[in-house]
Amino acid sequence: MSMSGFDPRRRDFLKGMLAGAGAGAVLGSLSFDAVGAAQAGTARGPVVKPAYTGPNLIIVRFGGGVRRAETIDPDHTHAPYFRGELTKRGTLFTNMEISQSEGVTTSHGEGTLYILTGRYDEYKDIGKKFLGQRFEARVPTVFEYLRKHYDVPEHETLIINGEDRTDEEFYTFSNHHLFGVNYRSNVLSLYRYKTYLLRQQLQSGALTDAEREAKSAELKQMEAIDYRTAGNDRQSPRIQEFWAHWRRLYGDSGFKNSRGDRLLTDLALDAMRLLRPKLMMINFNDPDYVHWGNPSHYTEGIRIIDEGIRRLVDAVDADQAYRGRTVFAIVPDCGRDTNPYMAVEFQHHFGSKSSREIFAFLMGPGIAKGVVVDRKVDQIAVARTVGRLMGFEAQFAESAVLEEAFA
Repeated sequence: MSMSGFDPRRRDFLKGMLAGAGAGAVLGSLSFDAVGAAQAGTARGPVVKPAYTGPNLIIVRFGGGVRRAETIDPDHTHAPYFRGELTKRGTLFTNMEISQSEGVTTSHGEGTLYILTGRYDEYKDIGKKFLGQRFEARVPTVFEYLRKHYDVPEHETLIINGEDRTDEEFYTFSNHHLFGVNYRSNVLSLYRYKTYLLRQQLQSGALTDAEREAKSAELKQMEAIDYRTAGNDRQSPRIQEFWAHWRRLYGDSGFKNSRGDRLLTDLALDAMRLLRPKLMMINFNDPDYVHWGNPSHYTEGIRIIDEGIRRLVDAVDADQAYRGRTVFAIVPDCGRDTNPYMAVEFQHHFGSKSSREIFAFLMGPGIAKGVVVDRKVDQIAVARTVGRLMGFEAQFAESAVLEEAFA
């Protein structure tokens, strides 16, 4: 085993169990808890963990890649609520950067994993697909640390994910031999809802033979996207209840619910009301629609995230269970390039200086208010800071805590 704690046999073990026609039977008789215990190479009985009594924590990925110029520059921001109002309530780190070390990429999937693990790694698509984003972390995510240290059910650790980035559905657990699937987070997204809906429709007995065949094929195609558990992972009963509620509100057509980052805000707000997550990450991404070639898609995406942050903060302030007990950590996945010679100057695939220049903001109980920190800090410092706030040690993270944030 390498010094990083990554055991390649662990991934091979899970894939071997799930491969082939017997995968469903294996998982039908062996719970994911048992899988996690087997992967860790232990037959120990259940471990009694303390209840979690610390603050709730909401990580907002100010995503799709954003520059400081359009976000934290007070004279040019397209996020007036965040920059003009909210930053007065916490600590703003204006000089956060993504490392320029070899192999450290400025993009969405990698940036998300840097935030979640507290470590820069060179990620490769597991299928060796060009521009593929099927990544597996070698060290634990903050969700795994939390669930291993405390008695927190999976439905209280959530990633809210966008419909256009399904590879990121599966960043829920690492390959680390001491953590992994047994401590994974859960995901709310349209992909998860669609698979739930197809299974419900197939079980209803109300379909014609042709409809059943078509929906079975569609479900098989959807499940094939789940490259980590071969589509055999099933969300918990509490999550199933959440989707039943969502179906009552929005039906089966997909025409009633919001889309893009507005949908993510709606999912997060409903999750707070119905699932009461202790740790939640919202992977906003609308600014990345700038790849369609229109600069306004980028700036409008920032405005939509700004609106979403306002709604989330208002919901926390209005909810007795969250008010005064919730920390926000707002940080981009990556920056964007500055290239005035291109039709759209702000992309993020060239590793330029501004694509590595981001920011972070912390707000909530125990966080200093109205503080601006200009010293250079690393994106990977977020994970260890989350650990400090929630009472666990992110032992495999490689950066220091953002000390100035603590009142």
